[in-house]
Amino acid sequence: MIRRLHPQTVFAALATLGFCLPIYLALVNAFKDQRQILANPAAPPAPFTLTNLTRALQRPDLLVQVGLINSVVVTAVSVAVLVPLASALSFYISERPPRLKGVLLAVFALGLMVPPQVVLLPIVGLLDSVGLQHTYAGLILANVGGGYLSFAVFVYVGFLRGVPREVVEAARVDGAGDLRVWWQVVFPMVRPATATVAIFLGLWVWNDFLNPLFILGPLKGQTITTGVYLSLGTYSTDYGQLFGIMFLAAVIPVVGYLVSQREFIHGLMSGATK
Repeated sequence: MIRRLHPQTVFAALATLGFCLPIYLALVNAFKDQRQILANPAAPPAPFTLTNLTRALQRPDLLVQVGLINSVVVTAVSVAVLVPLASALSFYISERPPRLKGVLLAVFALGLMVPPQVVLLPIVGLLDSVGLQHTYAGLILANVGGGYLSFAVFVYVGFLRGVPREVVEAARVDGAGDLRVWWQVVFPMVRPATATVAIFLGLWVWNDFLNPLFILGPLKGQTITTGVYLSLGTYSTDYGQLFGIMFLAAVIPVVGYLVSQREFIHGLMSGATK
């Protein structure tokens, strides 16, 4: 007897296929030559080749090496600033009276509501006025503000609701100030939230294209995402090398997720109950 497929099951299968198809195409085409890619992009590599990766790494402009180093530095510094800043702000907000807490959260909600493209040009103008346009410091400062910080604050505020008030009050009775309470008591207790925030923000900063393109500019520096854009030819494109660069660009964030996936999954499951 053939069981009838539920519509939700069919929709879930199609949605999963839609998400997995671009990943599959990028993966298989990274190990095929130009002729195979143009003949049948969806076919598996036959024969399997590493030429695309070696050619991408041997470019005379060092596009992959420079782009990866710049992306790692920008992402690491941005996340290293955002995580403690958002955690401390969230602790401060959670300690305020309900009415003031609601006002502060509404202000941070604006950072999520306003599209990044709307504020990009004002940010570029502001950085130019203080001499930080076309600098990595300016790019990192642009990452620290806006939607990234707002997202982190909302995640941390949700987790802080599960922190027992007795623990915070006991630390204060022992003579600890607000800064010490946050650093030695609260921050370690929201480690799953920290992993969740760090992974999401790390991926968003790593994959960001508009901010590096407009703030750094194509002649002043590049991240790996703008490097992929620069590898596109004006009249023709070497798709084999392009897919090789894309594969190399995805290795570091995938490895980072695999290393921290346990805390990430724990953070998502814990956050669902907050």
